[in-house]
Amino acid sequence: MKKIHLLLLKSFIRPFIVTFVIVMFVLLMLFLWKYIDDLIGKGFEWYVIAELMLYASATNVQMALPLSVLLSSIMTYGSLGRKL
Repeated sequence: MKKIHLLLLKSFIRPFIVTFVIVMFVLLMLFLWKYIDDLIGKGFEWYVIAELMLYASATNVQMALPLSVLLSSIMTYGSLGRKL
């Protein structure tokens, strides 16, 4: 693998992971606020709500992945332009 490919991958992975975690958190909070009235006061245990959030996060990956790729690629090209 060429050095430029390694440089691009190294500068892309960290912003990708950070933006993916942030976008997933935002999407999970939107899901939680949407269904908070259905969850509160029903007597569910914490692990039932955690399982529901896990299933919601599995469906939110399809929205979070393209957005995080877009944002991290913009950040990568911005940082590479600043280095040159």
